[in-house]
Amino acid sequence: MTSLDKPAAPERSRLRIALDSDFAYQFKTSPVAIVSTVIVVIMVLCAVFAPLIAPYNPFDPGSLNLMNGFSAPMQPNAFTGETFWLGTDDQGRDVFSTILYGMRISLFVGAAAVLFALVLGVTLGLIAGYLGGWTETIIMRVADVQLTFPSILVAMLIFGVAKGVTPVEYRDQMAIWVLIIAIGLSDWVQFARVVRGATLVEKNKEYVQAARLIGRGSGAIMLRHILPNVLSPVLVIATISLALAIIAEATLSFLGVGAPPTQPSLGTLIRIGQGFLFSGEWWILLFPAVTLLVLALGVNLLGDWLRDALNPRLR
Repeated sequence: MTSLDKPAAPERSRLRIALDSDFAYQFKTSPVAIVSTVIVVIMVLCAVFAPLIAPYNPFDPGSLNLMNGFSAPMQPNAFTGETFWLGTDDQGRDVFSTILYGMRISLFVGAAAVLFALVLGVTLGLIAGYLGGWTETIIMRVADVQLTFPSILVAMLIFGVAKGVTPVEYRDQMAIWVLIIAIGLSDWVQFARVVRGATLVEKNKEYVQAARLIGRGSGAIMLRHILPNVLSPVLVIATISLALAIIAEATLSFLGVGAPPTQPSLGTLIRIGQGFLFSGEWWILLFPAVTLLVLALGVNLLGDWLRDALNPRLR
């Protein structure tokens, strides 16, 4: 049998190629990445399927029993005899159920705020880096001015202004969206600066010059040619920013300028529990605080690993 008669080797599937990649190998050999991914996936699934997992709907007034108030974890209530895994708060709401529902708000606000900041920052960074001139000067000077203020103060300012111009009857309905915009506007700068720097490097390469020669417009060059080559650092920043956005949302809600009482997040639950800490009902504060800590830590560790895995100098 000649070499021409040998059967062709079967093509590997995309899944097999992905599993055999250097990125997948680094993931499989990193205990921190595996553990943090498992933690984040479990918590996200618990938040998404909270109505199916939670034994009670803590925000349904018809299901509340004030006699169950201040029930200690895993101890029968003195009046009703009911037992709750993580206890209840002052209104008789199951703490475990409130954590699941509160985590939904925290994750939604954090993810939506990061997505908004990513789109805004990447767009402005591409425009500033590619066009240059006075456009770049204006965008970058605005970014430099914003960097002089702590992001949480910028978010509080934006939230206060937006809430002030919102009609009173719509404030509770719009509070979550105002919170997303406030956090997003306070975090777009880091995306813009990174993308601008990468764009300044990419726009002078041969493939961009070739695209100009064949008559492609600036918008097409930025979206189809430059953007795919600057996404790696953006994804790393987005992952790390998600943890910071969740903490920012919890901070604003703890200060009373975040999620409304009708849609409490983890920060709101911590603020409520803080009022009962010194009266002996420690579980109302402890369990939401631990949940927030584990969630933020898991996302942050995953972002740190992703940054190292996508850095070619560390391979």
